[in-house]
Amino acid sequence: MPAKLFEEAVNDRPVIGVLTQIVSDDVMKPFGRTYIPDSYVNYIESGGSRVMPIRLTLSTAEYKSIFKKINGLFFIGGAADLKTSDFARVAKIFYKLAVTANDAGDFFPIWGTCMGMQLLTVLVAGENLLTQTTAENVALPLNLTTEAHSSRMFQGFPKELIKALTEEPLTGNFHNFGLTVKTFQESEKLSSFFSLLSTNIAENGAHFVSTIEGKRYPFYGVQWHPEVNRFQWDRKLNFPHSSHAVQLSSLLAEFFINEGRRSLHHFDSPEEEDSSLIYKFTPVYTANFTAYEEVLQQSPLQQLAPSASVYVGYAKSWPC
Repeated sequence: MPAKLFEEAVNDRPVIGVLTQIVSDDVMKPFGRTYIPDSYVNYIESGGSRVMPIRLTLSTAEYKSIFKKINGLFFIGGAADLKTSDFARVAKIFYKLAVTANDAGDFFPIWGTCMGMQLLTVLVAGENLLTQTTAENVALPLNLTTEAHSSRMFQGFPKELIKALTEEPLTGNFHNFGLTVKTFQESEKLSSFFSLLSTNIAENGAHFVSTIEGKRYPFYGVQWHPEVNRFQWDRKLNFPHSSHAVQLSSLLAEFFINEGRRSLHHFDSPEEEDSSLIYKFTPVYTANFTAYEEVLQQSPLQQLAPSASVYVGYAKSWPC
Protein backbone atom coordinates (compact mmCIF):
# COMPACT_ATOMS: atom_id res chain seq x y z
CA MET A 1 0.00 0.00 0.00
CA PRO A 2 1.35 3.47 -0.83
CA ALA A 3 2.25 5.51 2.19
CA LYS A 4 -0.23 8.24 3.11
CA LEU A 5 1.18 11.73 3.20
CA PHE A 6 -0.08 13.89 6.05
CA GLU A 7 0.51 17.51 5.18
CA GLU A 8 -0.24 20.50 7.32
CA ALA A 9 -3.21 22.46 6.00
CA VAL A 10 -2.15 25.66 4.25
CA ASN A 11 -4.14 28.84 3.68
CA ASP A 12 -3.19 30.36 0.33
CA ARG A 13 -5.36 33.47 0.80
CA PRO A 14 -3.89 34.94 3.99
CA VAL A 15 -4.96 38.27 5.42
CA ILE A 16 -2.66 40.07 7.82
CA GLY A 17 -4.11 42.59 10.27
CA VAL A 18 -2.22 45.87 10.71
CA LEU A 19 -2.94 48.20 13.63
CA THR A 20 -3.38 51.77 12.46
CA GLN A 21 -1.48 54.71 13.97
CA ILE A 22 -3.01 57.86 15.40
CA VAL A 23 -2.07 60.93 13.32
CA SER A 24 0.09 63.27 15.41
CA ASP A 25 1.72 65.45 12.73
CA ASP A 26 -0.30 68.60 12.01
CA VAL A 27 0.46 68.36 8.28
CA MET A 28 -1.31 65.00 8.09
CA LYS A 29 -4.36 65.82 10.20
CA PRO A 30 -6.41 67.21 7.27
CA PHE A 31 -6.35 63.72 5.73
CA GLY A 32 -7.79 61.87 8.72
CA ARG A 33 -7.28 60.61 12.26
CA THR A 34 -5.45 57.33 11.69
CA TYR A 35 -3.10 55.98 9.02
CA ILE A 36 -0.85 53.17 7.82
CA PRO A 37 2.30 53.97 5.82
CA ASP A 38 2.08 52.44 2.38
CA SER A 39 5.54 50.86 2.63
CA TYR A 40 4.18 48.37 5.17
CA VAL A 41 1.21 47.57 2.97
CA ASN A 42 3.46 46.97 -0.03
CA TYR A 43 5.82 44.90 2.09
CA ILE A 44 3.07 42.57 3.33
CA GLU A 45 1.49 42.29 -0.11
CA SER A 46 4.87 41.46 -1.64
CA GLY A 47 5.01 38.38 0.58
CA GLY A 48 1.71 37.13 -0.80
CA SER A 49 -0.91 38.44 1.63
CA ARG A 50 -3.66 41.03 1.76
CA VAL A 51 -3.93 43.67 4.49
CA MET A 52 -6.80 44.42 6.85
CA PRO A 53 -6.39 47.77 8.64
CA ILE A 54 -7.48 47.53 12.28
CA ARG A 55 -8.70 50.75 13.85
CA LEU A 56 -8.06 51.60 17.48
CA THR A 57 -11.62 52.61 18.40
CA LEU A 58 -13.43 49.27 18.31
CA SER A 59 -14.76 47.20 21.21
CA THR A 60 -13.01 44.18 22.69
CA ALA A 61 -15.77 41.98 21.25
CA GLU A 62 -15.07 43.39 17.78
CA TYR A 63 -11.34 42.70 18.16
CA LYS A 64 -12.07 39.12 19.21
CA SER A 65 -14.19 38.71 16.10
CA ILE A 66 -11.46 40.17 13.87
CA PHE A 67 -8.89 37.84 15.42
CA LYS A 68 -10.84 34.82 14.22
CA LYS A 69 -10.75 36.12 10.66
CA ILE A 70 -7.14 37.28 10.14
CA ASN A 71 -4.08 35.06 9.76
CA GLY A 72 -1.47 37.15 11.52
CA LEU A 73 -0.84 40.56 13.04
CA PHE A 74 1.70 43.25 12.17
CA PHE A 75 2.82 45.95 14.64
CA ILE A 76 4.30 48.78 12.54
CA GLY A 77 6.85 51.40 13.54
CA GLY A 78 5.93 54.91 14.55
CA ALA A 79 5.45 56.85 17.77
CA ALA A 80 3.08 55.88 20.58
CA ASP A 81 3.19 55.36 24.33
CA LEU A 82 3.83 51.65 24.77
CA LYS A 83 1.81 51.42 27.98
CA THR A 84 -1.02 53.97 27.86
CA SER A 85 -1.84 54.60 24.18
CA ASP A 86 -4.77 53.11 22.30
CA PHE A 87 -2.19 51.42 20.07
CA ALA A 88 -0.72 49.61 23.09
CA ARG A 89 -4.17 48.81 24.51
CA VAL A 90 -5.40 47.18 21.31
CA ALA A 91 -2.09 45.39 20.77
CA LYS A 92 -2.37 43.86 24.24
CA ILE A 93 -5.83 42.47 23.43
CA PHE A 94 -4.53 40.78 20.28
CA TYR A 95 -1.35 39.60 22.00
CA LYS A 96 -3.34 37.78 24.70
CA LEU A 97 -5.63 36.28 22.08
CA ALA A 98 -2.60 35.07 20.08
CA VAL A 99 -0.93 33.48 23.12
CA THR A 100 -4.14 31.66 24.05
CA ALA A 101 -4.72 30.53 20.48
CA ASN A 102 -1.20 29.19 20.01
CA ASP A 103 -1.38 27.39 23.35
CA ALA A 104 -4.50 25.64 22.03
CA GLY A 105 -2.81 24.64 18.77
CA ASP A 106 -4.39 27.47 16.75
CA PHE A 107 -1.33 28.86 14.95
CA PHE A 108 -1.20 32.66 14.81
CA PRO A 109 1.95 34.74 14.09
CA ILE A 110 2.82 38.30 15.14
CA TRP A 111 5.52 40.55 13.67
CA GLY A 112 6.82 43.80 15.16
CA THR A 113 9.02 46.33 13.35
CA CYS A 114 10.93 49.04 15.26
CA MET A 115 8.35 50.39 17.74
CA GLY A 116 6.40 47.20 17.00
CA MET A 117 9.28 45.10 18.33
CA GLN A 118 9.61 47.39 21.33
CA LEU A 119 5.92 46.89 22.00
CA LEU A 120 6.34 43.12 21.89
CA THR A 121 9.02 43.32 24.58
CA VAL A 122 6.72 45.46 26.76
CA LEU A 123 3.86 42.99 26.34
CA VAL A 124 6.06 40.02 27.24
CA ALA A 125 7.96 41.67 30.11
CA GLY A 126 4.90 43.43 31.53
CA GLU A 127 6.94 46.63 31.81
CA ASN A 128 8.79 49.12 29.65
CA LEU A 129 12.51 48.30 29.84
CA LEU A 130 13.63 50.52 26.96
CA THR A 131 16.53 52.95 27.27
CA GLN A 132 18.23 55.32 24.84
CA THR A 133 19.88 53.35 22.04
CA THR A 134 19.90 55.94 19.27
CA ALA A 135 20.61 54.65 15.78
CA GLU A 136 18.95 57.36 13.72
CA ASN A 137 19.07 57.34 9.93
CA VAL A 138 21.86 54.78 9.71
CA ALA A 139 22.15 51.49 7.83
CA LEU A 140 24.00 48.71 9.66
CA PRO A 141 25.10 45.10 9.23
CA LEU A 142 23.82 42.72 11.91
CA ASN A 143 25.92 41.08 14.60
CA LEU A 144 24.32 37.64 14.38
CA THR A 145 24.29 35.39 17.43
CA THR A 146 24.79 31.64 17.38
CA GLU A 147 21.02 31.26 17.78
CA ALA A 148 20.47 33.09 14.49
CA HIS A 149 21.93 30.22 12.49
CA SER A 150 19.33 27.78 13.85
CA SER A 151 16.45 30.27 13.81
CA ARG A 152 13.23 29.94 11.87
CA MET A 153 13.58 33.49 10.55
CA PHE A 154 16.93 33.00 8.86
CA GLN A 155 16.90 29.27 8.15
CA GLY A 156 16.05 29.62 4.46
CA PHE A 157 18.64 32.31 3.73
CA PRO A 158 21.41 31.54 1.22
CA LYS A 159 24.89 31.43 2.77
CA GLU A 160 25.93 34.37 0.62
CA LEU A 161 23.14 36.53 2.06
CA ILE A 162 23.93 35.53 5.65
CA LYS A 163 27.52 36.57 5.02
CA ALA A 164 26.40 39.86 3.46
CA LEU A 165 24.05 40.50 6.38
CA THR A 166 27.01 40.50 8.75
CA GLU A 167 29.30 42.58 6.55
CA GLU A 168 27.15 45.03 4.57
CA PRO A 169 24.83 47.83 5.81
CA LEU A 170 21.57 46.10 4.87
CA THR A 171 19.33 47.18 7.77
CA GLY A 172 17.89 50.69 8.02
CA ASN A 173 17.68 52.03 11.58
CA PHE A 174 15.52 54.98 12.61
CA HIS A 175 15.08 54.78 16.37
CA ASN A 176 16.09 56.57 19.56
CA PHE A 177 15.12 53.93 22.09
CA GLY A 178 15.60 50.20 22.32
CA LEU A 179 16.37 47.26 24.55
CA THR A 180 19.96 46.73 25.65
CA VAL A 181 21.42 43.25 25.50
CA LYS A 182 22.19 43.45 29.23
CA THR A 183 18.58 44.25 30.07
CA PHE A 184 17.35 41.47 27.81
CA GLN A 185 19.64 38.91 29.42
CA GLU A 186 18.74 40.03 32.94
CA SER A 187 14.99 39.81 32.26
CA GLU A 188 13.81 36.27 32.94
CA LYS A 189 10.55 36.93 31.11
CA LEU A 190 12.24 38.21 27.96
CA SER A 191 15.18 35.81 27.79
CA SER A 192 12.97 32.78 28.38
CA PHE A 193 10.39 33.91 25.82
CA PHE A 194 12.61 35.16 22.96
CA SER A 195 15.73 33.94 21.24
CA LEU A 196 18.19 36.76 20.60
CA LEU A 197 19.18 36.59 16.92
CA SER A 198 21.18 39.78 16.42
CA THR A 199 22.59 42.83 18.17
CA ASN A 200 24.01 46.22 17.18
CA ILE A 201 25.85 49.16 18.70
CA ALA A 202 24.04 52.49 19.16
CA GLU A 203 25.51 55.95 18.67
CA ASN A 204 26.04 56.22 22.45
CA GLY A 205 27.85 52.87 22.55
CA ALA A 206 24.88 50.94 23.93
CA HIS A 207 24.74 47.29 22.87
CA PHE A 208 21.13 46.82 21.78
CA VAL A 209 18.85 43.99 20.69
CA SER A 210 18.08 44.20 16.96
CA THR A 211 16.34 40.89 16.06
CA ILE A 212 14.33 38.43 18.15
CA GLU A 213 12.00 35.49 17.64
CA GLY A 214 9.78 33.61 20.05
CA LYS A 215 11.10 30.29 21.30
CA ARG A 216 7.67 28.71 21.65
CA TYR A 217 5.43 31.21 19.88
CA PRO A 218 5.60 32.47 16.25
CA PHE A 219 6.28 36.04 17.38
CA TYR A 220 9.06 37.99 15.64
CA GLY A 221 10.66 41.40 16.09
CA VAL A 222 13.21 43.60 14.33
CA GLN A 223 14.43 46.94 15.60
CA TRP A 224 15.29 47.87 12.00
CA HIS A 225 13.04 48.39 8.96
CA PRO A 226 13.07 45.70 6.25
CA GLU A 227 10.23 47.39 4.35
CA VAL A 228 12.29 50.49 3.47
CA ASN A 229 14.76 48.46 1.40
CA ARG A 230 12.22 48.15 -1.39
CA PHE A 231 9.52 50.70 -0.76
CA GLN A 232 11.02 53.99 0.47
CA TRP A 233 13.21 56.25 -1.65
CA ASP A 234 13.78 59.56 0.13
CA ARG A 235 17.34 60.57 -0.84
CA LYS A 236 17.91 62.28 2.52
CA LEU A 237 17.44 58.99 4.39
CA ASN A 238 19.77 56.02 4.50
CA PHE A 239 17.51 53.38 3.02
CA PRO A 240 19.54 50.36 1.83
CA HIS A 241 18.76 49.53 -1.81
CA SER A 242 21.54 47.13 -2.79
CA SER A 243 20.65 43.76 -4.34
CA HIS A 244 21.38 42.06 -1.01
CA ALA A 245 19.21 44.60 0.83
CA VAL A 246 16.33 43.92 -1.55
CA GLN A 247 16.81 40.17 -1.20
CA LEU A 248 16.79 40.47 2.60
CA SER A 249 13.52 42.41 2.55
CA SER A 250 11.91 39.98 0.11
CA LEU A 251 12.84 36.86 2.06
CA LEU A 252 11.62 38.26 5.38
CA ALA A 253 8.29 39.32 3.87
CA GLU A 254 7.83 35.85 2.37
CA PHE A 255 8.87 34.22 5.64
CA PHE A 256 6.25 36.02 7.72
CA ILE A 257 3.46 35.55 5.19
CA ASN A 258 4.30 31.84 5.00
CA GLU A 259 3.82 31.80 8.76
CA GLY A 260 0.44 33.43 8.16
CA ARG A 261 -0.48 30.68 5.68
CA ARG A 262 -0.38 28.24 8.59
CA SER A 263 -3.30 30.05 10.21
CA LEU A 264 -6.69 28.72 9.13
CA HIS A 265 -8.71 31.67 10.41
CA HIS A 266 -11.13 32.97 7.80
CA PHE A 267 -13.92 35.44 7.16
CA ASP A 268 -17.52 34.28 7.20
CA SER A 269 -18.06 35.16 3.55
CA PRO A 270 -16.15 36.49 0.51
CA GLU A 271 -18.21 39.69 0.77
CA GLU A 272 -17.14 40.26 4.38
CA GLU A 273 -13.53 39.61 3.46
CA ASP A 274 -13.59 42.02 0.53
CA SER A 275 -15.19 44.78 2.59
CA SER A 276 -12.53 44.43 5.32
CA LEU A 277 -9.45 44.82 3.13
CA ILE A 278 -7.39 47.94 2.67
CA TYR A 279 -8.33 48.30 -1.00
CA LYS A 280 -11.49 50.23 -0.15
CA PHE A 281 -9.29 53.08 1.05
CA THR A 282 -7.60 55.67 -1.16
CA PRO A 283 -3.84 56.30 -0.77
CA VAL A 284 -2.65 59.87 -0.35
CA TYR A 285 0.73 61.03 -1.66
CA THR A 286 2.68 62.51 1.26
CA ALA A 287 6.35 62.47 0.22
CA ASN A 288 6.40 66.23 -0.21
CA PHE A 289 5.69 66.81 3.50
CA THR A 290 6.57 63.57 5.36
CA ALA A 291 9.26 60.89 5.20
CA TYR A 292 6.57 58.58 3.89
CA GLU A 293 5.61 58.49 0.24
CA GLU A 294 2.02 57.34 0.75
CA VAL A 295 -0.18 56.91 3.80
CA LEU A 296 -3.53 55.25 4.30
CA GLN A 297 -5.74 57.33 6.61
CA GLN A 298 -9.33 57.43 7.78
CA SER A 299 -10.61 60.64 6.29
CA PRO A 300 -13.04 63.05 7.99
CA LEU A 301 -15.48 62.09 5.24
CA GLN A 302 -15.18 58.45 6.18
CA GLN A 303 -16.02 59.20 9.79
CA LEU A 304 -19.43 60.22 8.47
CA ALA A 305 -19.71 57.67 5.68
CA PRO A 306 -17.70 54.46 6.37
CA SER A 307 -17.72 53.50 2.69
CA ALA A 308 -15.89 56.68 1.68
CA SER A 309 -12.23 56.10 2.46
CA VAL A 310 -8.88 57.66 1.80
CA TYR A 311 -5.43 56.03 1.75
CA VAL A 312 -2.28 58.03 2.40
CA GLY A 313 1.33 56.60 2.11
CA TYR A 314 5.20 56.95 2.84
CA ALA A 315 5.43 58.78 -0.35
CA LYS A 316 1.89 57.44 0.18
CA SER A 317 -0.11 56.73 3.35
CA TRP A 318 -3.39 54.93 3.88
CA PRO A 319 -5.89 57.03 5.88
CA CYS A 320 -7.98 54.37 7.64
